[in-house]
Amino acid sequence: MKELGYYLQDTRRSNGVSLEEAASDLNVDVSYLENIESANVRAFKDVYYMRELVKEYAKYLGLSEDKIQDEFNDFLFEHTSKISLDDIRNAKKKKEEEERLENTKKIQSPYTKEYKRKIKKLPFVITGIIFLLAIIISIVVIKTINREPAVTSELKGISVYEYTY
Repeated sequence: MKELGYYLQDTRRSNGVSLEEAASDLNVDVSYLENIESANVRAFKDVYYMRELVKEYAKYLGLSEDKIQDEFNDFLFEHTSKISLDDIRNAKKKKEEEERLENTKKIQSPYTKEYKRKIKKLPFVITGIIFLLAIIISIVVIKTINREPAVTSELKGISVYEYTY
């Protein structure tokens, strides 16, 4: 990758293009191009993104995309076959930990999830007040009905009102 990075850097310099200019034309950050030219593979989280970026960079510099792609694939084969098992295990543990943290935030089993009882008191208070008002109103209505005068027709044409309590 160092040879490929130096080759891209020499081609860019011979074309008289600065890193900032190339980065703005490719709509990428300058640090990505610096990392490609210095063969810093660890700066990229995704090798496929790096491959596409190298391909676009070579196209921008007017180089043969196929030749650059072949060189990058050779590097990638050498790089992936030289990764130590410890690096692979550490990367796998890190990925599993990230997934575990992400999954615990999103999905939880209803059997293991702790429910926080958030009983809101306001609906109960309002319901109780309405219920008490209904009872008071019904008592008042019943008492007023019982207080209404009872007309007795037993008297001859004389209306007498009796109040019952």
